[in-house]
Amino acid sequence: MMRVLLILLWTTNLVQPNIPQAAGVQVFPPVNFTLTVTALARVLLHWKPNPNQEQKAYTVRYDVKILSPVPEEYDTKKTHSIRTFALHNGFSACIRTLILHNDLQMSSDWVKEKLPPLPGAPETTVTNLSCVTRITISSTVSLHCTWLPGQGAPEDTNYFLFYRYETYTEECQHYIKDKWNRNTECRFPVTHIDPEEVDNLVVIHINGSSKYAAIKPFQQLFNQNAIEKVNVPRNVTVFLKQNDLLATWEKPISPFSEECFEYEFYLFNLKSGNKQV
Repeated sequence: MMRVLLILLWTTNLVQPNIPQAAGVQVFPPVNFTLTVTALARVLLHWKPNPNQEQKAYTVRYDVKILSPVPEEYDTKKTHSIRTFALHNGFSACIRTLILHNDLQMSSDWVKEKLPPLPGAPETTVTNLSCVTRITISSTVSLHCTWLPGQGAPEDTNYFLFYRYETYTEECQHYIKDKWNRNTECRFPVTHIDPEEVDNLVVIHINGSSKYAAIKPFQQLFNQNAIEKVNVPRNVTVFLKQNDLLATWEKPISPFSEECFEYEFYLFNLKSGNKQV
């Protein structure tokens, strides 16, 4: 029995020193936490320090936790944060105050806010959205997107596509229609996409209208480099030099240097039917 008492006393003494430091500081959650959609697929998270929080020599930061659509956690010393997500199924996040004091980290309760999903029946939203870009000879970027109508979309549904690149947003003016006269394809001959940039996001937003149903919008984010369709090589020439076949070409129109490219040469002998790659 005496051994048990000694162990309990030793354990109590071990954790006791940090209790007065933590108990002397109250941590209050942030106030006026708001979520504001400032552009297609862009959310501004904004909050204010709690006025009841003591202004002492503490290091104050904020824990931010994105709950949906894609979980993410980070901390910041600012009282605002901007995030880019597809928002058609809503958005939710929570924040709390962090205080660092004497090598001790203390936190407040969480404060949560959310944006509701965009209205409309889920089965009316577009499916199979696919987009590609090409760099033109004038060093501008074209954009081409295709999609399928939602399975539950009425036959009179018409879809409308917008793209956003950084701060610029534009609606499509060149549609191709299906047999029910619905927009299912869009072309932008020229866009504001910068071919010199790397890993910037292209935001695609498609909404719609119908007399018989509310059409649910859809958003998708594309990495601009991932959807770039590489142009064909330029100035391809093929000729015989003595008994050898010689082929020459120049790199495609692209902001990337020659070292970034590999080429596949496909040779087909019309006389013998032989193929070589």
